Amino acid sequence: MTQTYEDFSKYGKDFADTGLKSFASLSKGAQAIATEAGEYTKKTFEAGSAAAEKILSAKSLDKAIEIQTDFAKTSYEAFVAEATKIGDLYAELAKEAYRPFESMVAKAK
Repeated sequence: MTQTYEDFSKYGKDFADTGLKSFASLSKGAQAIATEAGEYTKKTFEAGSAAAEKILSAKSLDKAIEIQTDFAKTSYEAFVAEATKIGDLYAELAKEAYRPFESMVAKAK
């Protein structure tokens, strides 16, 4: 009976330690995602402001449309690249959060 209690206590402590490690990984990953999103937002705002200035200073409607078209194209490409990067960060976050539990799962088998 005492051995069972000690084993249960040890497993509980191991699970709590593993949970804390996983939480630390989640926190670190979430911070990286938030930082990346903030930087992307700043870059996007700056690019939009620059494009608006160029459009307003355009000498003709055709030139303004050309500037807007280029801006839309580069904005879309930047968005796709950023979405891919953030998707990769989420995938890495999931892997890192699960990693501490891998040893527990292996022990359970």
